[in-house]
Amino acid sequence: MDSNVKQLLRGIVGDAYFKDDAQSLVTHSYDGTPMLQSLPDGVIYPKNTAEVSEIMKVLHKHRIPLVSRGSGTNLCGGTVPVEGGVVMVMHRMNAILEVDTQNLTATVQPGIITKQFIEHIEGLGLFYPPDPSSMAISTIGGNIAECSGGLRGLKYGTTKDYVIGLECVLADGQILRTGGKLMKDVAGYDLTKLLIGSEGTLAVITEATLKLIPPPKSKKTMLAMYTDIYGAARTVSSIIENRIIPATLEIMDNPTIRVVDDFAKLGLPLDMAAILLIEQDGEPELVERDIARISEICREEQAARISIAETPEEALKLLTARRSAFTALARLRPTTILEDATVPRSKIADMVLEINRIAEKHNVQICTFGHAGDGNLHPTATTDARDKEEVHRVEAAFEDIFEAAIRLGGTITGEHGVGMVKAPFLEWKAGSAGIQVMKAIKEAFDPHHLLNPGKMFAKESRRRVVIERG
Repeated sequence: MDSNVKQLLRGIVGDAYFKDDAQSLVTHSYDGTPMLQSLPDGVIYPKNTAEVSEIMKVLHKHRIPLVSRGSGTNLCGGTVPVEGGVVMVMHRMNAILEVDTQNLTATVQPGIITKQFIEHIEGLGLFYPPDPSSMAISTIGGNIAECSGGLRGLKYGTTKDYVIGLECVLADGQILRTGGKLMKDVAGYDLTKLLIGSEGTLAVITEATLKLIPPPKSKKTMLAMYTDIYGAARTVSSIIENRIIPATLEIMDNPTIRVVDDFAKLGLPLDMAAILLIEQDGEPELVERDIARISEICREEQAARISIAETPEEALKLLTARRSAFTALARLRPTTILEDATVPRSKIADMVLEINRIAEKHNVQICTFGHAGDGNLHPTATTDARDKEEVHRVEAAFEDIFEAAIRLGGTITGEHGVGMVKAPFLEWKAGSAGIQVMKAIKEAFDPHHLLNPGKMFAKESRRRVVIERG
């Protein structure tokens, strides 16, 4: 990128908000994904939609790639600037523009930290359910780009279920507005839903209108502990089969239990093969009834111990421990590779067993935790990037895991996104016709492929596999 373009960009945001020093470039050359790094040519920090539009006009004219990002917590290489260009950091655009209590909506800029937004909304007596484990760091804009899930996804859904309007800037600098404070709107294609989860490949999100709901009146949290991981997985299916939808239904296997307990000092039983963390919320009578029935189901599936949190503080401590699983596992070895694969809830037990079999087959350590209630598991490999042979075995294991998920009627990613990491496997899930449609959409939005290039679509897919759907 030549000096004239850099000067044009500085003219838009000011000298303080365009950086091309070595430290800034290195800092924005990677994200939360291990072993992926690529230097940009510059880093820019816009303060409003108008500046984003002017920036895109300059980049479009000079055919310079752009990667927009929040905190860079994603785990699919989604914000690594593999083709250089400019990284646009949205942290200055971090305002809550409006909370509309009549329509139960909030309008926000993309750079606001998710947890800060949730706490503000809860302080007003309202509820925004999406709660990714990274919410203390991640931004609303990043959540929208990846369609983030979270612990409450089983009952309340994911980010896509709460974004009802967007403002964004297209590759050529045009400003596009979609949706709004409407519960019904079928005027044309649903561009809002199309942009959610598009990973910054179609537009730069600059504002979002989010749906809010009344908060639950009460909640209870419990642990069910198992000496047999298959029994824990069976319990998940049995709870749903009994027409109970908990707010949270999480699973941790034994290796995860051990490292989480060492990290959080909870006194968890280290001899258990698996633990289910279950939370129900809603009307007090419903919560009491559901927790009682869930406890019965856990006993029927041979739970060794059942424990119900006595206080909100104890419940919060348990949920915080689950959210810290990745952090705890990252202490084990130099490199931690956290993946996600999703299967129908009825196949959760089969998928847990498949992950264990695959780990043994490739002689790698994989700890499993995740959102068992919606079938979204997070197999996590602890390894060392300097050991190329072991890393190769880990990659082969994850390839087998993705194949197993699809064979069981699932998908290669439930919430982390495609980015660079899953791009070679996307055709397994979408098929060749699906890839053609997606590429046509990309071409319509961004014909010069300036927005987050090198993501979503691999130069070539991995080996073709014959999938028999379960």
